[in-house]
Amino acid sequence: MTDLATRAAAPPAPLLRRAAPALLGYAAVRALGLAVLAVWSAVRGKSAYTLLTARWDSLWYARVAGPGYGYEVRLPNGDVHSDLAFFPLLPWLERLGHAVAPLSYADAGFAVSVLASLAAAWGIFAVAEWVYGPRVGVFAVLLWAVLPVGIVQSMAYSESLFTALAAWSLYAVLTDRWPVAGLLAALAGLTRPVGLAVVAAVWAAGVLSLVRNRRAGRSTEAPAWQRLLGLLLAPLGAAGYVLWVGRRTGKGPFGYLDVQAGWRNGFDGGYAFARFVAGRFTSFPSALAGAGLVIGVALLIRLYVTGVRQRQPLALLVYTGVVLALALCASSYFGSKPRLLMPAFPVLFPLARALAALRPPRSAMVTAGVAVASAVYGAFWLNGSGPP
Repeated sequence: MTDLATRAAAPPAPLLRRAAPALLGYAAVRALGLAVLAVWSAVRGKSAYTLLTARWDSLWYARVAGPGYGYEVRLPNGDVHSDLAFFPLLPWLERLGHAVAPLSYADAGFAVSVLASLAAAWGIFAVAEWVYGPRVGVFAVLLWAVLPVGIVQSMAYSESLFTALAAWSLYAVLTDRWPVAGLLAALAGLTRPVGLAVVAAVWAAGVLSLVRNRRAGRSTEAPAWQRLLGLLLAPLGAAGYVLWVGRRTGKGPFGYLDVQAGWRNGFDGGYAFARFVAGRFTSFPSALAGAGLVIGVALLIRLYVTGVRQRQPLALLVYTGVVLALALCASSYFGSKPRLLMPAFPVLFPLARALAALRPPRSAMVTAGVAVASAVYGAFWLNGSGPP
């Protein structure tokens, strides 16, 4: 056997080694964002670390991690903000970090987010590489890193943790590892309400696979019982927490919806968001913001349609579609929508393909420029009213 034949027959490098360029690039982008945030915050007399660990949702998660559920705020208008709106996996991990290391709950939340963001980047690479190849995988990770609100990936929030679980669950589906896919989907369902998107993706791909195999009269690498086990595991996390909230509140299966209503969160098909956008066009310069929102939503829809045309796997299309629908069609606080869209990473794959097709110097220049802009915007954003 010749040297060439030996090299051709050699097994591929381990996934982590193949993902190393993407992970190094991701770490560099996040380091740049944190450095700019530190400088910006110091100039304004603020603590960058406090902004990352002790504001908005971070405080709610830390409270759950400490004394547990039961805290609520009653507003003058009658709204009740209950900590039952926050799913438990991140607080559980914060409590674990506090128990095994000399960390406060906030410190543990920050550590979880940093590690989870790296796991998410690795998972995004794995999914994109499986669909389009390693070069697209690298750019998919970099694009996720340079999102305008990418600084949230380094906050003691649950977005990074959820994205990591979602990405690896989808990768398990793509690689026919159904029990793993179901278990990770269940954990994603314990992290955020949008865990429904992961459950839907696992179910859609699993049912389609079972039907196709039955019609073809054949079996694939994974036996039918493994698929069924994955389908059974997937909804347990979200369903278990929702039912627990219903029992705790005494309002049955719809108790969680009442909790969300106290935060003025609900699903109205996008009516409230459309009214909000329309309201931007009543004056100038807010009309510029309105135009930007319209362009942004149109771009998201265009990228999703492009993914359909490129025949992305069904699991990715279902997952992305549900994330987009829940983010854009919910009546939640509108300033939250950019970070709610962050887990919809497959929508970035068409852009990653376009960048991968460029010459390396040009693609590097574009990515570096966007990374700098993202770092500056993230520092500006977090030093303002901040992401709720």
